[in-house]
Amino acid sequence: MRSHLLNDTTAESYRRSVTEGIERVAAKLATTTRPFTGVTVDALSPRIDEIDLDKPLLDTAAVLDELEDVYLRDAVYFHHPRYLAHLNCPVVIPAVLGEAILSAVNSSLDTWDQSAGGTLIERKLIDWTTARIGLGPVADGVFTSGGTQSNLQALLLAREEAKPARDGWEGPAAFTALRIFASEVSHFSVKKSAKLLGLSPDAVVSIPVDHDKRMQTVALARELERCRREGLVPMAVVATAGTTDFGSIDPLPEIAELCEQYGTWMHVDAAYGCGLLASVKYRGRIDGIERADSVTVDYHKSFFQPVSSSAVLVRDASTLRHATYHAEYLNPRRMVQERIPNQVDKSLQTTRRFDALKLWMTLRVMGADGVGQLFDEVCDLAAEGWKLLAADPRFDVVVAPSLSTLVFRYIPASVTDPAEIDRANLYARKALFASGDAVVAGTKVQGRHYLKFTLLNPETTVEDMSVVLDLIAGHAEQYLGESLDRAS
Repeated sequence: MRSHLLNDTTAESYRRSVTEGIERVAAKLATTTRPFTGVTVDALSPRIDEIDLDKPLLDTAAVLDELEDVYLRDAVYFHHPRYLAHLNCPVVIPAVLGEAILSAVNSSLDTWDQSAGGTLIERKLIDWTTARIGLGPVADGVFTSGGTQSNLQALLLAREEAKPARDGWEGPAAFTALRIFASEVSHFSVKKSAKLLGLSPDAVVSIPVDHDKRMQTVALARELERCRREGLVPMAVVATAGTTDFGSIDPLPEIAELCEQYGTWMHVDAAYGCGLLASVKYRGRIDGIERADSVTVDYHKSFFQPVSSSAVLVRDASTLRHATYHAEYLNPRRMVQERIPNQVDKSLQTTRRFDALKLWMTLRVMGADGVGQLFDEVCDLAAEGWKLLAADPRFDVVVAPSLSTLVFRYIPASVTDPAEIDRANLYARKALFASGDAVVAGTKVQGRHYLKFTLLNPETTVEDMSVVLDLIAGHAEQYLGESLDRAS
């Protein structure tokens, strides 16, 4: 079985196998006419269940044939222009090339002696990103697995930095006084992080949003003042630059002023909106982000990178010490004095992929403006989609887009029962998914069911959106017609 190890003696076998796999995927991409086949769990599960993993096929071509049957045929393809659901982007070719290189070399980015140039490339990209944000000369950061991990690490740092504000309180009981402020439409990982950090169940204070789904700073000021008045510690404010449901951007300059006034850590969750850092047209929409203490970015959302490629950035590099532990076998303390750069000193992870290479390849081939132009295109597309929905009496659209998300609801002319309209929208989404013709997302707004276009594909057109809206309306009308038939 040594013939399967990648080394100097198997380089030609590696070339043949990878080429064969790439050709299969390329053929699939070239011939895929729908984002999904509509396969069901009940139909797909038996095909996978019957595979005996203790009986290998011993042939790459046979395995690829099998993979076609259990995965490639029925995968959800984000590159298709009618995939309009979640924050999944089509990926750029230089990043895919980077993925192939990093997986073959298999560097681990925890220590210098496992990565060498990989460490320096990651650090260079962190410096590039912090400069784009404007965090200042002592900023730093590290790549992460995604926005949830970045938010967790940022709030860990905020918790540790808040300790001096506790007037000598000791032990876990002190954590009960810490409070995090986030808008009512912020990412769920804020509450999840609070729980993982050992904070009290009521640690996250939900701040209402305005009509545009942006945090109300008047309400934030009121809650910060109440926190101080009650002897609690305002540990952090999480401002969102691109909410998952609406793409809304909180008023960052005003939030920064309040954080400064109350001595509170300002974290900006820009997992979605980070694409504006490269934008040619819309960078001003995230003005104020430069005043943050920490920032989450997901390159695998709006920089068109394969999963995963993300980072957490901090204004003050010294705050990353709160994630630092030393092990003699890995990163002994003497390495700090010897100026040996070990990224594990900054990370919640130990073994870590060289995901930075994908972004490096992208920037070196396309440039930042090339990435930014792609993101600008989807923002422009969302603006056109807003006009389309606003002019269509069949739909109610919630808010004009700040980024590339549209939330809307089919409203039949002849039905007024909100619960029945909810069911029609739920049915339409499920029926559309089952057909495989398009994939859209769903959410709730004020307790009612809505549908969602998340536009991250520059190949999507206004015509694509128009066709999908007609399909949604058709499925909803079919449901309502059948519902009336049943009722009669």
